[in-house]
Amino acid sequence: MKYTLFLVLSILLISVKITAQKSVIAANNFMALLNDGQRKETIFPFDTDERYNYHFVPIERKGITFNEMNENQKKSAFDLLETCLSEETFKKTKEIMLLDQVLKVLEMRKPEDHFRDTGNYHITIFGIPSDKTIWGWRFEGHHISFNFSFLKKSLTSGTPGFLGSNPGIVLSGTKKGTQVLKDETDFGFNLLCSLNETQLKKTIIDTIAFKDIISFDKRRLMLDNPQGICYADLSIEQKQLMLKLVSLYVHRYTKLFAEDMLKDIQANGLDKLWFAWAGDSKSMMGKGTYYRIQGPTVLIEYDNTQNNANHVHSVIRDLKHDFGGDELLEHYKNEHKQ
Repeated sequence: MKYTLFLVLSILLISVKITAQKSVIAANNFMALLNDGQRKETIFPFDTDERYNYHFVPIERKGITFNEMNENQKKSAFDLLETCLSEETFKKTKEIMLLDQVLKVLEMRKPEDHFRDTGNYHITIFGIPSDKTIWGWRFEGHHISFNFSFLKKSLTSGTPGFLGSNPGIVLSGTKKGTQVLKDETDFGFNLLCSLNETQLKKTIIDTIAFKDIISFDKRRLMLDNPQGICYADLSIEQKQLMLKLVSLYVHRYTKLFAEDMLKDIQANGLDKLWFAWAGDSKSMMGKGTYYRIQGPTVLIEYDNTQNNANHVHSVIRDLKHDFGGDELLEHYKNEHKQ
């Protein structure tokens, strides 16, 4: 039995390392396609403050954009992204990028107006990608932010991991009916609707949804006191629904990395997970909703309040390893003292 467990863990560890090595290869392939000016724009030291410059609105960012890439560079950029995300999340990411086309029409912007721009998504690389170094990279633009950190042969962090959708549901045009973050919405309501009256009193912390996710763009999170209902106070079926919701967010990443993250959540105590809700308890257009799951090592948030509650923000944060974590940064600094 011990041998079997050791073998399984060894296989998982090897597989995670193989995944990280794919990212190293893909990152170097991408950098090899850049000219000197593009490389200067794209590559930063790992210990720069820019690595924490996380946001999900259309702002000026560091890093090369898809607008500046040729077709080979764009393909290589997406190849790199595919090494870190699940197939479903990779699909969602590309769909979210295309929603800026929808917004440009809805907001009646002129062709030369680039505030809504499907090519205004940035890639920034921190450090030198190899299986012997500490390095990271970021994929970020309007309603997307993924922040990856690597320790030699291992992917150590993929958070903050933000996905948003505006419109939440496309109401007209050629993409009518598109709802990129449908599961994030439906799974949250499924858990809420499973609760009895007593449980709902614990869970609903406010009848008005918050204007946005509480963590927003903060580097360090300040949600010290969990609210809502505890995992331990749920029925078996309700626990399954809660874990299904957690798994949805964790599986934004590759299968093996997600499984490793889930094991960390479980090791720190499922009974320490809390589910909180604010806003309307029915899924209706115009009715704002917010939920979060909080535990010792994880924070998940969902908010749908803006644009008549048809504008979704959702995020997962690893409370130990966000942006790679302090231990990884110290390790990097110590290596570079030698």
